[in-house]
Amino acid sequence: MNLVIALLSTEQYLSAERIKSNVMGYEGSASDEAFSRMFERDKNELRDLGIPLQTGPSPGSTTPDGYRINRDAYELPEIDLTDAESAAVAVAVQLWESPELTSAAQSAVLKLRAAGVQVDREPAAIVSTVAAPSRGSEPALGKLLTAIEQGRAVRFEHRSSATDPFVQRDVEPWGIVTRNGRWYLVGFDRDRQAERTFRLSRIGDDVAAYGPADTVSKPVDLDLQAVVDRIAGAPAATGTATVWVAHGHAYDVRRLGTVVGTRRVGERDGDLVELVVRSRDWIGRMIAGHGADVLVVEPDELRTDVLARLRAAADRTEVAR
Repeated sequence: MNLVIALLSTEQYLSAERIKSNVMGYEGSASDEAFSRMFERDKNELRDLGIPLQTGPSPGSTTPDGYRINRDAYELPEIDLTDAESAAVAVAVQLWESPELTSAAQSAVLKLRAAGVQVDREPAAIVSTVAAPSRGSEPALGKLLTAIEQGRAVRFEHRSSATDPFVQRDVEPWGIVTRNGRWYLVGFDRDRQAERTFRLSRIGDDVAAYGPADTVSKPVDLDLQAVVDRIAGAPAATGTATVWVAHGHAYDVRRLGTVVGTRRVGERDGDLVELVVRSRDWIGRMIAGHGADVLVVEPDELRTDVLARLRAAADRTEVAR
């Protein structure tokens, strides 16, 4: 992967010597012969994968001793995502904006630059109107993800509700999934000898991984989402709401409800969508995230809540004049 990134990031052909000294993974070669064997193996693997590896003269040379990847031939064509796939990508983008994961991503970029790979310093901004799930404890999230990746058990404090005291838990973590706007850890509770789920917002920051790596893994064919759905149970509905959704917008809102009519608001056409409200806070955040593309028709309490969120966001936003 480091070799692919390096050869994609240059317009000039890179000589084997420069690759050896600048691309992470080759600098520890015991000898030139060892590097040559490793480099030949990697080149063959890239070609087997269909990656268009080109050869040509490196700077200062007249012989084809350099390498690069033809970006035009390597890049994927335009990707056409479904509504569900677009929503998943948007949620993932917002998750990676968390302090824990942003730090990890920045660390990876620094390592690539230190290895001589030039990467974009200002990646294109991605704007999402999808309401991201509440991540709960950011430090706990990062530590749990690391423990899951390493295959290690964890100990942490957890409470069953916001008013209950914290209790020490000893868990084999299998994965983290989201349900109804909340993140859950799924794993095996060693003390209770049973499968359990833990809402991340109720886990303390002090998560400690322990034991050897690669000793914990998710059972084969286990559906983590099904586990959370079964244990967490369907939340009780608290009523219904009717919202106006502009044509061509807010597909996530449309999927949650039923179209019951059409209406023109100002100069825009849209649909009236009836929603089942299970969490007024969550649905208020989701609607506010769509700005003028979704308007609450009723109930009045939800409309007031959304307006308050939008005004609060406007007060925190600096408008360039």
